[in-house]
Amino acid sequence: MQRFARWVLGYHGTTKDRATKLIGGELAVEDWPPSRKPYDWLGGGIYFWEHGPERAADWARQKHGEAADVVGAIIQLGRCFDLLDVKFTKLLHPTYERELSQVVDAGRQLPVNRGPDHDLGGRYLDCHVINKCLQTWVEQDLAFQTVRGAFWEGQPAFPGAKIMRESHIQIAVRDPRCILGVFRPT
Repeated sequence: MQRFARWVLGYHGTTKDRATKLIGGELAVEDWPPSRKPYDWLGGGIYFWEHGPERAADWARQKHGEAADVVGAIIQLGRCFDLLDVKFTKLLHPTYERELSQVVDAGRQLPVNRGPDHDLGGRYLDCHVINKCLQTWVEQDLAFQTVRGAFWEGQPAFPGAKIMRESHIQIAVRDPRCILGVFRPT
């Protein structure tokens, strides 16, 4: 972990049961299961909304209904693959080209981003490319601990706006040692 890496507050939508276990220490942060779905927006990891407790709560209510809860976390970004920095976004295209070449040679196709609207909630292609890009760094013993990205999501905030109602910065924590502590937001 980088010695003076940035710290942020993140919020994770989950169930009351899991929140209670995490906050009470019954479930160790190291045992927090990461998401490994093929459509995860930032590849595999434990997902947080950066400084977005209400967004995490909305998501949790949609997913878990009455059993919804939110866990706050202090996250040290560590070695962060930050998609808000061109230093990192420029690494994605060569990975995409390499993956495209490999699947064409094998007679297959790359995954496709898809979803019911312009948000394309199923980020199958993005997830695939990010995971493959990050895998090359793991092979060099330079694994990224977190991935951070911004997403313009939802309906316009007002007619003609480019500000969307559900826009957010999301963090996927790949190395649970970056979660320095958890708390219950109030």
